[in-house]
Amino acid sequence: MSNYSHLKQKLQDRKDKIEARLRESDHYGLSASASFSTGELSQYDNHPADTATETYERGKDIALHEHLEQELKDLDHALEKFKNGTYGICEVTGKQIPVERLEANPTARTVVEQSSGAISEHRPVEEEVLTGFDQFNFDNRDDETQFDAEDAYQSVASFNENSMIFEDASLDKTDELVGYVEELEGFVSTGIEGYQGDENVEFQRNIHYDRYLNDK
Repeated sequence: MSNYSHLKQKLQDRKDKIEARLRESDHYGLSASASFSTGELSQYDNHPADTATETYERGKDIALHEHLEQELKDLDHALEKFKNGTYGICEVTGKQIPVERLEANPTARTVVEQSSGAISEHRPVEEEVLTGFDQFNFDNRDDETQFDAEDAYQSVASFNENSMIFEDASLDKTDELVGYVEELEGFVSTGIEGYQGDENVEFQRNIHYDRYLNDK
């Protein structure tokens, strides 16, 4: 085996730095519960936005911790190969890994095979359906009577034809008022300041107003 003593020292130094960082950060505090790290007795009564920053920071800590743990495993694997005399040997082909590659990446396990430069003709299967809308429109074809893409869109779009809430959208088939406690609330409104006198009350001439008059 070639003399890789300087690479071995480089691997050991990096391992020592990672282990020291994990000790100093107490493994990024991941052993503590989220409630402990945020100072909250419980997370159940909080809106997700209330703990968004803490959730983001904890997710970042988890990612950093996993990255260091994986790097530590790669370093241990490389140092173990020094013990059994296989460091610098490709684990797939058995060829000698170029020194330049090991200098750049001391934990490298394989050689880098040169690409032929050929461009693959393989295309994702999703492209078979992610084409233009027209191919699914059969309105102008007498030989097609199926429920096509345009029909599907029109069917879904029909749900947008309901009237607005101040007309008849808030009444169901049983004529029950939906979203109101008192009948007056269906057609009487005030500004954002609330009730400030009769002169500030506005009447909406809608189906609720007509029903209220008819009932009286």
